[in-house]
Parts: sequence; structure tokens; C-alpha cells
Amino acid sequence: MLVTVGLGVLALRRSASRSLTDWSVGGRSLGTALVWVLMAGESYTSFSYLGAAGWGYGYGVPVLYVVAYLGCGYAVGYLVGPLLWRYARDHDCVTISDMVAHRFRTPVLGAAVAVFATVFLLPYIQLQLTGMGVVVSTISYGRVSLDWGYAVAFLVTTAFVVVSGLRGSAWVSLLKDVLVILTLLTVAVWIPVHFFGSGGLGYPHLLHRMVAEKPEWLTLPGHDSPGLGMGWFASTTLLSAFTITVFPTTVAGYLGAKNAGALRRNAIYLPFYQVLLFIPLLLGMAAAFVVPNLKDSNLALFRMVVDALPAWLVGLTGVAAALSSIVPMGVFMLVIGTMWGRSVLGASPRLADRQKGLSQLVVVIAGAAALLLTYTSPNTLVRLSVVSYEGMAQLLPVVLGGLLWRGMTRAGAVAGLAAGTAVMLALVLSGNDPLWGCNAGVPALAVNAVVNLAVSTARWRRAD
Repeated sequence: MLVTVGLGVLALRRSASRSLTDWSVGGRSLGTALVWVLMAGESYTSFSYLGAAGWGYGYGVPVLYVVAYLGCGYAVGYLVGPLLWRYARDHDCVTISDMVAHRFRTPVLGAAVAVFATVFLLPYIQLQLTGMGVVVSTISYGRVSLDWGYAVAFLVTTAFVVVSGLRGSAWVSLLKDVLVILTLLTVAVWIPVHFFGSGGLGYPHLLHRMVAEKPEWLTLPGHDSPGLGMGWFASTTLLSAFTITVFPTTVAGYLGAKNAGALRRNAIYLPFYQVLLFIPLLLGMAAAFVVPNLKDSNLALFRMVVDALPAWLVGLTGVAAALSSIVPMGVFMLVIGTMWGRSVLGASPRLADRQKGLSQLVVVIAGAAALLLTYTSPNTLVRLSVVSYEGMAQLLPVVLGGLLWRGMTRAGAVAGLAAGTAVMLALVLSGNDPLWGCNAGVPALAVNAVVNLAVSTARWRRAD
């Protein structure tokens, strides 16, 4: 943790400017390597070690949608990333709320998007805090409490994000990615050999047992599935692939690049990194034989790690998982702070010269709010996380459609966003997700687009 803070602070020395642009998007100066580790860092979170392995343990192959949507998302990003980067550079924008405010010529809509995005980003901060607490408690064999794990995550992340911003997150990602690659490759060999024998590194015996004893884990909709069939898999993959390209944290990575070529190269390279995700997914399914009847399926991978590996290697694997919480959490906090500092609090001309300070203050407040809710009401934001990705998908017409279609009006954007969000919440909260085997975010996005098109066309014709 000390090395993490040190790397984040060291990144400040590379900064030639103390402006909001330099702090929030690295001065638009990050090359291919730093953009790669920064954006790769967002795909390897504590979910990769805990939730993904837990899904594999509980359901089986439906969890492979994670690999599918990330690969498809980078393909979409090959086109979308340069488009957003160029618009932001030409108009000095540093967040999606900034771009929306400029595109529709109204700071109010930019502020509304900032608030909207914050509602759906806060659950991710809380989930990373929770993941960090679980990891630290597990790798310390229970000697460090969950509460201390939460506190350490908040303090370390705040320390380097407030000081050095996006560049600090990119530098810390270098350390994280080295540890992730080394520990995942080690675990991929060690655990199967330890539990299933050395022949073929243990995988032939594991897979034969899966086919013979748990075949339902190997086909859609999976074991004990809540409707995670082929329709859900395809619709979730496509929805998530497009949504990730306008996710505020992904856009922060786009805007930090020094040129559009770095984004295109990363769109080609990043899918290869996702191959490593097969390791926690497959080992999560293997845990069904090794540690059956777990009360918390999220502990499937780490229970095997603690049982099979020597203590020093348990610690190293835990550090990789802990950094996989800290890096994305830092970017989430940074993006929330920048949106509020630029589009909400800093929108007033009187505060325009204090936007960076306001953004840094909001970073601390957002992290502290998530930490407080983690202690006092741990399930509140967890419930919201169920609808987070589907909610963020409703920004697609406003952010991306607004740049592609000149005829979209302010009224159409607002009406579509409101209608899509209302439909999404109604479906999810009424238990209709999936709806007829389809991800509930897809029909909600369709309503969003139709309402936006209808209102924009009507208003545009009157104005014309």
C-alpha cells in the first residue's frame, strides 16, 4: 500500500501543469502504454477475483459474458474512442457531462448528466470498498477485520487520486497489472495441480469431472440460473459492449490519450488481456468440487488460494486483488469529482477558476460517502449496483447519438433519458429482468431512442 501511494505521488513530478485538464485527464498526454494499463485496470476489478469466480461457482458459463462484452466493447471503442477524444480536444471538454453541456448549449443538462452518472457510479465505489475489505480479511486469515480493509482502501485511493489525478491512477496500474499477470498465471497452474493432480496441469481431470458430474455448469442457462439463457447472454453482451464506450471512467481513459492512434492501438491490444479472465472464471467452477456449499460464493477463488498456496504467495495474490479494487475505485472517484467540479459546482463563472479544488474536494466527499454507507447500510448501494450498467446505458443516445446526429434537440435528449430510465427501473424493480429472456436495459434503451427521435424530430421541424 505504501508503494502504491508512492507511485501515485511520484506521478505528480511528471506533471508540467497543475490545471484541471492535467489532473483529470493527464493533460491529454498519455501514450499507448499508459492508456493500455489504465483502461486494462478498469476491466480487472475486485469483481474479477470475487464476483466473476462467484458467478462461475454458482451458475457456470453464463459468466463468460464478461469476456464477450469486453472484447466486443473494445471493437466498438475502436470507432467511438477517437470520436469522443477529438470532440473533447476541440472544445476543451474533460468529462461526458462537459461534452453534453457543450453539445446541447446548456450547462443545466450537463449538470443533470453529472448527477445521473454519480447515482450509478457510487455503487461501484462501494463495491470496490467491500471487495477490498473481503480480500484483506481473507488473505490475513481473518486477523484484519473487514472494517479496517474498507478504511485502508479509502485512505490509499484518496491519497494518490487527490494529489496526482488520472496520471497517478495510470502509474499505479503499472504495478497492479504486473502483479495481476504474475499471480493469475501462478494460480492457474498451482491450484489445479494441487487439487486435481499434475497430469496436464490438472485440467483434464477437472474438465472430465465437470462433464460427468456438473454438466449444467457448462451450458446456458447454467446451474440454478435466474433466466441467464442465450437471449440474455447475447443482449447483455451487446448492451454492455456499447455502454462501456460511454461509461464515464472509460471516457476518462479516452480523453487522457495524446492522440487518436493510441486509442485505436489499444482497441486492438486490450482484448488479448481479457484472456486472463478465463482463469478466475474456470477456477470458480473448479471450486464447486473443492469447497462445496459455500455460504458466500464470492469467496470461491480465495478459499482455494488460502488453502493451497504458501502464506507469502497468498499475500502477493491478495495485493494484486486489492490493487484491482483501488485502481478502478480511484478512477470512479476522480470522474465523479471532475463532473461535479466542472459541470455542477464549477459551472458558475465566479467559481470557474476553482474547478480543480472543487473537484478534489468532491473526490474526498464521494469516497467518504461510499465508506460511510459501507459501514452503516452495506446493502443500500449493493441493490443499486444491480441497475447500474442498465442505467448508464441510457446515456448512449445523449452522449454518442448527440455527436452523430446533428438534429437531436435538447428536449429530445431529456425526454428520451427520462423515459428510458423510468422503463428500466420499472422492469428491474418489478422483477422483470430479464424480460422474456432479454436484458431489461435493451427494451429501456429502445424506448429511450424512440422517444428521443420523436421529440427531436417534432421540435426540430418547428424550429426549422
